[in-house]
Amino acid sequence: MTETTAHDRSTGGEEGAVRAAAERFRADFAAVRDQVGKVVVGQSTIVENVLICLFTGGHVLLEGVPGVGKTLLIRSLSKALTLTFSRVQFTPDLMPADITGTTVVAEFDDEKGQRRREFRFQRGPVFAQILLADEINRATPKTQSALLEAMAERSVTVGSESHQLPSPFLVMATQNPVEQEGTYPLPEAQLDRFFFKLLVPPPSRDELSMILDRTTAGVSDEAAAVLNAAKILEHQKLVRQVAIAPSVKDYAVRVVMATQPQAEGGGKSFATPMVNKYVRLGASPRAAQALVLAAKCRALLEGRWAVATDDLRAAALPALRHRLILNFEASAEGISTDAVIRNLVETLPIDAG
Repeated sequence: MTETTAHDRSTGGEEGAVRAAAERFRADFAAVRDQVGKVVVGQSTIVENVLICLFTGGHVLLEGVPGVGKTLLIRSLSKALTLTFSRVQFTPDLMPADITGTTVVAEFDDEKGQRRREFRFQRGPVFAQILLADEINRATPKTQSALLEAMAERSVTVGSESHQLPSPFLVMATQNPVEQEGTYPLPEAQLDRFFFKLLVPPPSRDELSMILDRTTAGVSDEAAAVLNAAKILEHQKLVRQVAIAPSVKDYAVRVVMATQPQAEGGGKSFATPMVNKYVRLGASPRAAQALVLAAKCRALLEGRWAVATDDLRAAALPALRHRLILNFEASAEGISTDAVIRNLVETLPIDAG
């Protein structure tokens, strides 16, 4: 056997292994989606984007009026995965220690049978692989900030000691955009830690009819566990290996830079006229990371091993809508962040030119 033949076989074996891993990823993705679909009616786009967050290691913020299935979706996903699950109902009187945990005095018998006391850390609900932060905007900023370190660093510091969180770790938060009394909007630093912000729409006529069948006629189903932590971590590594061409990566860079209004006397800007008129503060580098990772996941789902610009464009709205801060002029004219992002994606040239 020649060296060339051996190299070709080795390369072919690696390609075969990659294709097999990609097939397993698509099969597991579909299996989880199907299990969630047994419980949640419709919301296929929302479910797909939540799963993209799961397989890219990101956190997700679900926003919608009460009763559209935000909490049900998250609970159904937790049942489809063999992961530890915790739920925290955020209220104004919730304290940071109620989430992260606290140090307590514990009594125990030592080796000599003598009663002793010592301080021990009692873990809070954040020490789970899936954390449901229900109505997160009802807690005070002090309590909301308790999740900052957990979401960014996958660890919690209590006193002088740091505690690692389990892997994978996914925060799924919900908030109601209608009721403003007694709520505390999330600060920009915390919003930026969410991979996606998803707007959950109300059900259609057919979907509402199906919801009534499932909830009032006794025909509901339960999601079954189909995926474990080891496979999720394996898929997360696979997603990051998807190729992205320099020109496509540059498009992602220009999309994020186009959200930043041009400063007076500044250099070259990619901002669109709509961005310059209505945006006060643009997206951060975390937005570019979210765009690229989400696009890699979408490419893998489509059976491709390289990212296309359409993958980036599809991820633009959920990845950017919570990272733009609009000015007073936008508020006065009723301009939303979604309108700004749609205009940006439609007008920004795909080629750098």
